[in-house]
Amino acid sequence: MRNSRRFTFISKLLKVSQFIDKCADKLGWLSNWLVLLTIGVGFFNVVARYLGRFIGVQLSSNALLELQWYLFSLTFLLGFAYILRHGENVRVDFLYTNMSEKRRALVDFLGTILFLIPFCLIGIWVTFNPVLQSWGRLSDGTWGNWEVSSDANGLPRAPIKTMVPIGLLFLLLQSISQTIKYVAVLLGYEEVAEKIRLETSENINIE
Repeated sequence: MRNSRRFTFISKLLKVSQFIDKCADKLGWLSNWLVLLTIGVGFFNVVARYLGRFIGVQLSSNALLELQWYLFSLTFLLGFAYILRHGENVRVDFLYTNMSEKRRALVDFLGTILFLIPFCLIGIWVTFNPVLQSWGRLSDGTWGNWEVSSDANGLPRAPIKTMVPIGLLFLLLQSISQTIKYVAVLLGYEEVAEKIRLETSENINIE
């Protein structure tokens, strides 16, 4: 009876993990297109700068220049969860690669619980008030104008700053998903261990 309840509980957690994984894959797909968009905007900025100098007309603007690094930032902020899901994060793996599946799961579990999840929580907490202030929240609780670029015709700062805690939230959710899978591997769920192997960076393809 106890094993049956445990199996049911783990199965439900794995369904939650699968849902989070699908969301991370969607974010990876979006980041993939953001890279192309960033390149396109950057290419236009370069051409516009030199062509504008040649013909004596201002073709680019601070807004387009800032849009370029906004998109660049979004690529990473939205891609963190995808990177974690598919094991593309940097590892010092001269020992890790020689470990058994359960030992790897234990190392990843401890690293996620002790370091990654606290990092995400602290990051969200630290950035929360600065984001509110960027949207115009004043010290007395009232609201004023939102933060904008100090450069002429620049973009608002509040939207891109908001994406920092949102990106950390996505990373936190994926950390929870990974933790669920690590626990399943430690409990002997071989199919989960096989799934993790198939999801590593050398076996995936973004459609």
